[in-house]
Formats: sequence, structure tokens, C-alpha cells
Amino acid sequence: INNKALVGSRLLKMSAKDLADVPLVDIDPQGIYKYILIKVYGKEKSNGDEPSIKIVRGYANCEWHADIYDRVQAICKRTGLDTECLGGGRIEHNPDKKYIKVYGHSTGFGKADHLESKRILLTEYKDYEIETSDEGY
Repeated sequence: INNKALVGSRLLKMSAKDLADVPLVDIDPQGIYKYILIKVYGKEKSNGDEPSIKIVRGYANCEWHADIYDRVQAICKRTGLDTECLGGGRIEHNPDKKYIKVYGHSTGFGKADHLESKRILLTEYKDYEIETSDEGY
């Protein structure tokens, strides 16, 4: 076994593990705030496939969608993962009513696919009613 192939296979395993370790959802526990939909990429495999996942992030203490993206991008880069922002919007999160509304858009990144964001949010908030709307900002 040559060292280059061995190092390459270790990187692939590490990258796949790092990708698997990324939580699909990280949003604030309540309130109305901006959110973004992000695609996170692992290292390219030898067959040309590039493993990826889509994640949702939303934080009330981020004034701009870009602030959320900068935070997530910095975390991912530390583990060697690349990111791409697929758009944004707003989340209204009411834990007492087990309700989330996903709506609006990001001026800088465009509108996220809110149905895709809803699908991802349901992995974490299985017993919630999650509504989507293209209305509002």
C-alpha cells in the first residue's frame, strides 16, 4: 500500500465522519430571527462524488444572514468542510405551541427553499407544526 493512497482513504473516512457529526439543525429555542439553509460538503471521493448534507441555522443574536453564515463557515472550515449558502429567510419559533413558521427571504443570499428547510427542521422537531410561506420579510 502506498502512503498517498492510505492518507487519501484516511481523509475520506475523516471527512465522512466530520460530515456525519454536523447537526442538521441548530436554531434558537424561541423567538423570531433570521435563518439560512446551507449545503456542507465533505472531501471529494475518488469516484468524483462529493458527499454533502443540507443544514438549517438560525440565531437571534445575528443581525444579518451573513453573520450566521460567517459563524457556520468558520466552524466547518476548522474540520476541513466546505459550505455554500443556499438562501435564507426568517423563522418564528414558539416552543409553547410547538410551532415553527419558515418564511421570507435574505436580501444578500436570496430565498431559501423553505420546504427543504421544513423537511430538515422536522428531523429535530418531529412533534411540531411547521408552516412555510413565501410572504413576509
